[in-house]
Amino acid sequence: MYGEANQIAKDAVGSIRTIASFCAEEKVMELYKKKCEGPAKSGIRQGLVVGLVTVFLTSCCFASMQLVSILVFFALTMAAIGISQTSSYAPDSAKAKASTASIFALLDRKSKIDTSDESDGIELQKFQSRWLRQQMGLVSQEPVLFNDTIRANIAYGKEGNATEAEILATAELANAHESISGLQQGYDTIVGERGVQLSGGQKQRVEIARAIMKGPKILLLDEATSALDAESERVVQDALNRVMMYRTTIMVAHWLSTIKNADRIAVVKNGVIAEEGKHDTLINTPDELYASLVALHMSSSS
Repeated sequence: MYGEANQIAKDAVGSIRTIASFCAEEKVMELYKKKCEGPAKSGIRQGLVVGLVTVFLTSCCFASMQLVSILVFFALTMAAIGISQTSSYAPDSAKAKASTASIFALLDRKSKIDTSDESDGIELQKFQSRWLRQQMGLVSQEPVLFNDTIRANIAYGKEGNATEAEILATAELANAHESISGLQQGYDTIVGERGVQLSGGQKQRVEIARAIMKGPKILLLDEATSALDAESERVVQDALNRVMMYRTTIMVAHWLSTIKNADRIAVVKNGVIAEEGKHDTLINTPDELYASLVALHMSSSS
């Protein structure tokens, strides 16, 4: 009965980074409660029917000469029904306990980041998490789309309150409008669970449109083109080049074509920054890590 509600919860947990980045926790909770209303009413009706049947059978038992045997049979029957209904939740209960334990372990862990560091003049603890997340847009390697229309997924970037003109404008900026318009139902196309009805390039461009719908001051690109084929990568990279203008962009990437025009490149090795600088500076130090990676990339491409 709770299939749709369970699916929303599953998507929310699996896409928690995306939901948190859009400050959409309350919206997801409202949607979950709405999907639970129908099954809850059905459960109440079922409970009333079972209660009436129970009263009727109990009355029959008192009127019967075989009162004890019938009551025992009835008790065993109800116990069997109860066990069969609750046993199906055992695997989920075990998963919930394990998840809860891991969450509390993360909460109790001492952070490696000193939030009270005032070296830049601002203490991070003074920022409100919601406000800080609203200043950032996230485009990840594997786009996280919700089982709704393309229009709704893009509007999600503005908590569902985007106008039609804003949706079309962001889709144009993300190089997605032409592709979406070519679909049979256009912006009303249901993307399916995690966007399975769209190609990799289409999903990525919808996620870009959703990210810039927020009007973020900081854009986070986490391997945004690494899972795409060459043609899709070209189109998506062109869209990213548009939306990165006039924004601070933090990019995680392995491809040289993605990072070589960055204002500052940080090469990470074993969890620490080994080199830092512009492409032209780093490439002219042949014995260093970045130059070696570029040489390796060029040789593999040729």
